[in-house]
Amino acid sequence: MELKVTRWKRYGHDRLYANLPDGTAVGWADLRTGDIAVLVDVYRDDVIAVLTHHLRDVLKLVVPQEAPETEARPMLPPLTPSDDLSTNRPGESLRDLLATSGPGLVERVVSRLLRRPSEWHSWRQGLAGERRVGAELDRLARHGWRVLHSIPLANNVDVDHLLIGPGGVFSINTKHHHNKAVWVGDDSVKVDHGKPAPYARKSRAEAKRAIRVLEHYCGFPVPVEPVLVFVGVTDLQVVATQLSVRVYQERQVAALAPLSGVLTGEQVERVYGVARHRQAWSRA
Repeated sequence: MELKVTRWKRYGHDRLYANLPDGTAVGWADLRTGDIAVLVDVYRDDVIAVLTHHLRDVLKLVVPQEAPETEARPMLPPLTPSDDLSTNRPGESLRDLLATSGPGLVERVVSRLLRRPSEWHSWRQGLAGERRVGAELDRLARHGWRVLHSIPLANNVDVDHLLIGPGGVFSINTKHHHNKAVWVGDDSVKVDHGKPAPYARKSRAEAKRAIRVLEHYCGFPVPVEPVLVFVGVTDLQVVATQLSVRVYQERQVAALAPLSGVLTGEQVERVYGVARHRQAWSRA
C-alpha cells in the first residue's frame, strides 16, 4: 500500500500524517517525540514503515528500539447519563428556556392581541425550526452519520445540531423565517430585504469552537464545516461567490449523506464519543 506523507502544524502540534490515496489519515508521527500513532490497524505495518522513514529524513535521528513515551492526551471523565448529550432532543435548550423563562398566560394573550413581537414567539419559532431540521438529520443515520442536538457551550449559547460521519463534521445553525424570503451574500444575510444579519460570521465562529474542542480530545485533525439551514422560507437566494458556509433549506440537508473520504469509521466513533460528552464543551 502506497501511503502519502504530509506535514501538519497546528495548535502547538508538529506531525507527519500518513494518508491513503483518497486523503484518509491512517496514522501520524509526532516530530517532537518521535511517537507514532496508528489510526487504522489494518495499515499498521505500512504506517510504521513509511513514518519511520520520514522521521529519519526530517529529524536526522535514528528511531530508538524501545517505543518512546506517548504524549498524554487530555482525557474526559467516564460518561454519565447526566453528561450524555446523545439523549438531547432537537431544540432541547429552547425547550428548557421556554419552561423556565417563558411568559405567563396574560402576557401571551396581550402580545397576541396587540400583534406585538415577543422574545417568547422567537423562541417558539426557533424550537419548531430545530425540530424540523433535526428530523431531517436523524434520517442520515442509515448512511453512517451520527447526529447530536442542542450542544450547550459556555455563555448560554448552543450548537443547534452537530453531524458527524464519513464526510467530516458539520456544525449546523437553524434559522426559522416562516413565509419570508432570504438573501445570502458573502458575509451577510437579509430576510425580506431587512437589515443584514451576521448569520454566516456566527456560524463560522461556532465551527471554529467545535474544532478546538474535538481536536483537543481526539488527537487528530477534525475538520468542521459550518452550515446554515433555513426553515419555512418562501425563497432562498444565494448570491455569494466566496462564502465558506454551506446554505440549505431543511429538506436539502440530505445532500450531505453521500459525502465521504474525510473520517474513517474509527475516527467517526472517536469524534462522536468526545462530542456527546457535556464536559468536553464546558469551556468552549
